[in-house]
Amino acid sequence: MLRTPLAVLILSGALGPALAAESGAGHPISGRATVIDGDTIEVRGTRIRLYGIDAPEAAQTCETSAGRSYKCGREAAHALAERIGTGIVTCEPHREASGRRAAICRLGHEDLSAWMAAQGHAVADRRQSTTYADAESKAWATRRGLWAGTFEEPAEWRRASRSAEAAAGSALAE
Repeated sequence: MLRTPLAVLILSGALGPALAAESGAGHPISGRATVIDGDTIEVRGTRIRLYGIDAPEAAQTCETSAGRSYKCGREAAHALAERIGTGIVTCEPHREASGRRAAICRLGHEDLSAWMAAQGHAVADRRQSTTYADAESKAWATRRGLWAGTFEEPAEWRRASRSAEAAAGSALAE
C-alpha cells in the first residue's frame, strides 16, 4: 500500500484514538492480526502502528548486494505476515516520543518490532525511540534483510515520494 499524505495522516493521527477507543486507554488489544505493511497491522478492526520501527513502504524498492532491484516493502510485509501466521497478537498502547500513538505488539512473548529489526526487515525509528537500535545493529552486522544490499531509509523514501507527488501536482496545475 503506497501511503499518500492523507493515508499517512490517517495512520498517524487516527491510529491513537482508534486504538484507545477500541482497547480502552492503556489496555491491550488481542486477536488475530492482518498485516497492512511492514510496520502496521490490524487487530479486531483497529489499525496499529508497531512501536519503535520503520519498515519500507509497499511501493519502495531496494537493491540486493548484486544490484538487483526488489520490492523490499512487500518483502517486509510478507515476512511479518509469515511470522504472525494465525497466531494471536497482543498489542499494548505506547506513546512515541513525537506524541504519536503506536503499540508494542507481541506474538506470545516475542516483541514483533524487535523481530522485524533483528531480521533486517525494518530499521529502528530513532526519532521515536532507541529501543530497537541493538536489534537493528545485529541485523546490520550479519547483513540480514535490508542490510544485505542497499536501501533508502523509509522516512527519506516517503519524503522524496511526497516531494515528487507535489511536484507532479504543481506541474499539472500549470
